Amino acid sequence: MTGSDDAQREAEREERPLRIDVRRGNPTPEELAALIAVVSESYAQEAAEAVAPEPEPESAWRRSARALRTPLRRGFGWGRFTG
Repeated sequence: MTGSDDAQREAEREERPLRIDVRRGNPTPEELAALIAVVSESYAQEAAEAVAPEPEPESAWRRSARALRTPLRRGFGWGRFTG
């Protein structure tokens, strides 16, 4: 999944109209507006906090230095060094 796919899906979600079904009671338009404002703000805050930080790019030195040495072999002790 790429960043452009995520952006496209997010744009599609924003285009869909909000649907609220009132199952009990008879709220006034002001009460519905207050509910929508609170839920929208809570969702926006949660979405803003859920963004993962961008990984720091690896330096060219670190990339090139990886191949300079091989990993140490832990199977041999220091007393039995065989060269």
